[in-house]
Amino acid sequence: MKLMGLDVGSRTVGVAISDVFGWTAQGVEIIRINEDEEEFGLDRVAELVKEHDAGGFVLGLPKNMNNSLGPRAEASKHYGDLLTERFHLPIDFEDERLTTVEAERMLVEEANTSRKKRKKVIDKLAASLILQNYLDRHGKLTQG
Repeated sequence: MKLMGLDVGSRTVGVAISDVFGWTAQGVEIIRINEDEEEFGLDRVAELVKEHDAGGFVLGLPKNMNNSLGPRAEASKHYGDLLTERFHLPIDFEDERLTTVEAERMLVEEANTSRKKRKKVIDKLAASLILQNYLDRHGKLTQG
């Protein structure tokens, strides 16, 4: 079953998809949203679910460094509720602390991309890292 990874922000949602075996995650795109105006991009998510035959979602959960949940984590949980209402597919959350920092570092060190170019892909890369971390952790749990 393919899983769709989502990095939910207030203005964008980074999207990644797994392969059918659940081994790798690939970035797909960045969906523009407007949290303030309750525009969550769910129609585009629906198109991507259908296109990629996704059977579930993994959402990044941006916990605070002390493991507590702040406003962004609550916003991610709300987005998860919206997905549940619309798609009736399983949803899991993956701790995404430092994922965006890791994505930024990768783009700076490994890809040597400009700040402007990084802004265009960072959410997609963060979604890939969230999903890949989930797949790696899930695989280790099912193998042991």
